[in-house]
Amino acid sequence: MNQVLTGRFIKECRKGKGFTQEQLAEKLNISCKTVSKWECGNGFPEISLMLPLCAELGITVNELLSGCKISDEEYKIKAEENLISAVAERRENKKKMVLQILIAFSTVLSGCVMFLIAGLLQMPVGLRVALIIIGAVVAAVGIGVCCVLDRDTGYFQCPVCNETFIPSMSAYVAGVHTLTKRRLKCPRCGKVSFCKKKLGK
Repeated sequence: MNQVLTGRFIKECRKGKGFTQEQLAEKLNISCKTVSKWECGNGFPEISLMLPLCAELGITVNELLSGCKISDEEYKIKAEENLISAVAERRENKKKMVLQILIAFSTVLSGCVMFLIAGLLQMPVGLRVALIIIGAVVAAVGIGVCCVLDRDTGYFQCPVCNETFIPSMSAYVAGVHTLTKRRLKCPRCGKVSFCKKKLGK
């Protein structure tokens, strides 16, 4: 599913119905920012909003997921493509999650090895300092890569309104977190809470 294509389609259908972003948001009981985010391709309607959104825009869920109007002949084909796309997205996110774990483990291991070598073995001060700096750089780069992968793998789900979203990098980095949850502000309801990580919508 292409968020940018779907966003353009939502905008086109909204304008076709003569709605402003504010009017559509009011009908769906969401913020205007959420509609704007969809239309810019930076988010995707949560499952519970798909039917109401489609009803307001006069389209089917399949057309929403496809990002275009679909004829009766194309309907079944597009439905199958959308289903395959959703399965493929979850599979890809699982691969990213495994890669993230491997990078985190190898980063911690290599950083610790360098710090241990620098601290335990006899060597010139310059070499010791170089090993410590290299260990710190390896750890920092590994953590940075893991953060980017984690933010882009799947979605975070708001426990208040069940909206699924991908936070901005600044919000992600600043958010206090546990292993599976991160404290984020929901773009739909505006509440700040511990949002759970999900691999798919």
